[in-house]
Amino acid sequence: MRMISTIHDTTTVNKGREDMKTNIEIKKPYAVGQYNKFMKGLDRADRYRSYYSVVKKTVKGSKKKEVLYLLNCVLFNKFFVYRTLNTK
Repeated sequence: MRMISTIHDTTTVNKGREDMKTNIEIKKPYAVGQYNKFMKGLDRADRYRSYYSVVKKTVKGSKKKEVLYLLNCVLFNKFFVYRTLNTK
């Protein structure tokens, strides 16, 4: 895996696990840890949108797909805000 970052250097951090075969501590780049920490919300949004996708395979034309994708994003955002504000 390759990653480009303008704010992180090349430091590595321990992952907290050891390789089962060699018993060597597994390390990962600090940028990867920060990405995983802060991007979970976007991954979750993509997952939810994939469950209830408005875009179907029968839709032809890239403009129609783009409009339906944006509509799908709007609907998901409305649902997420509604669920966040109406928790009891």
